[in-house]
This record gives sequence, structure tokens and C-alpha cells, in this order.
Amino acid sequence: MEEARGERLRAPGGSLRSGALVRESGRTWRLLAANEWRLSPADAEAARAVLARLTAPLPAQRGTAARSSATDRDRRLQRALRTTVHHLDAGAVSPSAAALLAAVARALLPWHAAPNPLPSAAAPRYPPAPGTAAASAPPTGAGEALLPGLGALFAALVATSSGDADPHTPPVEPWKALYTGRFRHHTRPAPGVWSAETVGCPGCGEQDGPWTVTCDWRRAVLGCACGTASEGHGLSLSEIWLVLPERESP
Repeated sequence: MEEARGERLRAPGGSLRSGALVRESGRTWRLLAANEWRLSPADAEAARAVLARLTAPLPAQRGTAARSSATDRDRRLQRALRTTVHHLDAGAVSPSAAALLAAVARALLPWHAAPNPLPSAAAPRYPPAPGTAAASAPPTGAGEALLPGLGALFAALVATSSGDADPHTPPVEPWKALYTGRFRHHTRPAPGVWSAETVGCPGCGEQDGPWTVTCDWRRAVLGCACGTASEGHGLSLSEIWLVLPERESP
């Protein structure tokens, strides 16, 4: 644990939204050092799956083409992101694990559609980080700089689920954010097929906010300016969390 703890995450260069990740990783290391977080079976399953993606070796080189190498590097980061979002939105992990997974997903968001876009016009789309062009390539070097620290962190988390120790999940603070814009709920009725709908206020029908979002990492409530609050919107955590600007972190 002492050696792994040296792999503290710091905000990398490039255009990653890593503020929440730096905060949540630091919190996780402190909890592990104090033996205050021993993973539940659901948390352990998610942590092992994400760890496998974070530490996956690159495939053997198929020649010397720089383009193939860059694609393989980006694909590794994209798979880590998609595995993280899958377990975040499945709803089985604890609030503390959800907060950490959401922070990882936020930092890896530039790889959502790179190198392999989701195969439907209705598939989820997220705005680029401020100051970057929508069509710009993801900052691969900055993403890879996160891998050693994240690998050490998730390996330490997985280690807490071994042995005879009973699971222990620490509490996590709820958060509140203000957001003006649209939320889109995406469903996947068949492989490669996506559908989407814009969420509206059940009281006044407003779709663009402003919204007051409150979340305890189990459920999120959308509050409209008309005074209506709804938790039956159907949105997953990623559909809310990943569109919020960086300053609205919990």
C-alpha cells in the first residue's frame, strides 16, 4: 500500500476535466489508509473490471505505422471510459464507488467517441471541454498519464475485497449543481441501435432549465424554476454528471 500510495493523481496537462478525479482519488487513498473502505461484492466487481481496462497492455505492433499505434492507445482509454460508465449507470455500486467512477468517466470523456464513435445518430453525445474544438483529437498523452495512478488506486481498492474482512462502505457527501441546458435520456433497444428523448419538466414542460440538480449518488433529482422537482426523469447518472461544467463538481 505504501508504494502504491505514491501514485497520487495530479491534474495532467491537456484538456481533461480532472478536478473531480484528483479530489476523489485523494479521498479514496485517505480512506484506504485508514482502513475505512473495504469493497462490497458489487464495488469489487466494478473495480476489477475498470482495473483490467486501465492496465490492459497494448496489442503487439502490426508493423510500424504510427497511426495504428495511436489508435490502439486511444482505444485502451475509450474502453476504460465505457467500462466505467457501464458500472456507474448499472446502479449496483455504493455511493462512494459511484462518485469515484463518475470522476474517472469525467476525466476520460474525450475518448467517448474516439477512436470508435457509437453507431447511431441518437447515441450519447457530450460537449467538448471548454477551450477545445469539438473535432480535435483527444489528448492521448494526458490520458495515458493518468493510467499509472489510476491503476495503483484501483488495485488497492480491489485488494480490500480479498480475505475475510467484512465490506465497509464510507459515506459520501451529496452534491447540488445549477445547470442550464438540455438533458437527454438514451436507451439501447437493440445492439447498435440507440434512441433518445429530451427530458422536460413534468410541471411546465420546460426542457432547457435552469435546473437545480441534487444527487446522493443513488438518485438525482431535477428541480425546475417553476418549483417542480422530479426524480422520475429516467436519466442515468452519467447523462447528468457528464454534461455539467467543471465548476459544478460536488
